[in-house]
Amino acid sequence: MTTTAAARLGAPAAVAAGVVAAGALLFVRDPRTSTYLPCPLHAMTGLWCPGCGATRAFGDLVRGDVASALSSNALAVVLLCVGAIVWAIWARARLRGRTFRKPASGVVVVGIVIVLVFTVFRNLPVGSWLAPS
Repeated sequence: MTTTAAARLGAPAAVAAGVVAAGALLFVRDPRTSTYLPCPLHAMTGLWCPGCGATRAFGDLVRGDVASALSSNALAVVLLCVGAIVWAIWARARLRGRTFRKPASGVVVVGIVIVLVFTVFRNLPVGSWLAPS
């Protein structure tokens, strides 16, 4: 049984629609001037988690302000780019009727280490430039 390209692209299209909807919300309700849910870790400890500043970064990106986005959360901007590439690979695989291969466990481990190092570094005086602005 063969499926149409539209049927194969259903899941990637749904993810893309969700991202567009989230971007529209951030465009309409600017995170720099609106109240979004604050980070519970930062509120309780004063430490920056890896996601602190990500909402502001994404809000800046939908407005085209890459410099402000990077100063809010550089890791979130990089991960968004990686996510876009992974989404494109996934959509291409679905379009061709192939299965999307999961990343090797080593790639996942490296990703986790990068997030942990970023988190620790942004909470040290030497890495304070990585704290959200």
